[in-house]
Amino acid sequence: MKRSISGIKPTGNLTLGNYIGALREFKKYQDEYENYVFIADLHALTLPIDPAFLRSNTKDIVAFYLASGLDINKTTIFLQSDVSAHSELNSILINYLYMGELSRMTQFKDKSAKLNHEAIGVGLFAYPVLMAADILLYNADVVPVGEDQQQHVELTRDLVHRFNTRYNKEVFVMPKAITPKVGARIMSLSDPTKKMSKSDPKGDIFLKDEPNIIRKKIMSAVTDTGSDIIYDPVNKPGISNLLQIYAALSDISIEEAQTKFKDIHQYGEFKKIVADKVLEEIIPFQERYKAFLNNNTINEVLNIGKERARKVANKTLTKIKKTVGLYVHE
Repeated sequence: MKRSISGIKPTGNLTLGNYIGALREFKKYQDEYENYVFIADLHALTLPIDPAFLRSNTKDIVAFYLASGLDINKTTIFLQSDVSAHSELNSILINYLYMGELSRMTQFKDKSAKLNHEAIGVGLFAYPVLMAADILLYNADVVPVGEDQQQHVELTRDLVHRFNTRYNKEVFVMPKAITPKVGARIMSLSDPTKKMSKSDPKGDIFLKDEPNIIRKKIMSAVTDTGSDIIYDPVNKPGISNLLQIYAALSDISIEEAQTKFKDIHQYGEFKKIVADKVLEEIIPFQERYKAFLNNNTINEVLNIGKERARKVANKTLTKIKKTVGLYVHE
């Protein structure tokens, strides 16, 4: 069986975009792949973060994983920081990627543009190296990611080719990025030209928002001129975003969603139907989340996941150490 790996950074309150593009997809993959899903807490340190928030949000994400339907009999759920091989392989791989490559990463350029040059940490610059270690430790065939992370997976692929060529053997498996057919990029409700990004209280639907707040945000979503409900991201970004949300949660195509609303010409009625669909899914999800958060399941899940992940990761790390010439004593 092929292997899948993905993770979420505990750096902000997760949104409906995270649910549609990641959490909901992870559940689908566990029946098709040997599934590894982690909390990327080491990546969270690349920018300043409150320690108490980091710990609390880490627990939230584990509970979100479980509430979304991940089954520990099918999926290994673990903390990145619980598996030291991630940091060890990062220290090796950092010698096989080039500064020019890292400086061209779009995510680094976007985030560093908002910071004082002197305040840009090495961890932010070298973020893709640790991400490559996350992927390659588990010999992952596929990496479910959002569109903003595809470039990092492509860099990992370049690294695999370079590494395998240098040592003249297939040391690493060549990974492939996969994204959802619908819902890969859910946009802000207040500005549908920008991605829903954990930082816009008005435009983001947070997974812990009360149902009445979720409904209010959808009913207040920015729409477009005219009254036709059609998918046209350029001329109708607001309506297109709501159509995408509805289609993703209904497990139908954008075209099918558009057909469903062809006879509706009032945005208020359309928004109400979208809000109903979102709440139909999110309310039971929130109830499961609260149940997992308030029992001892989280620690048990992480302990099981830690042992499983370490077993696979340490085996790979030993292989890499031997390949590059590091002395490995039994």
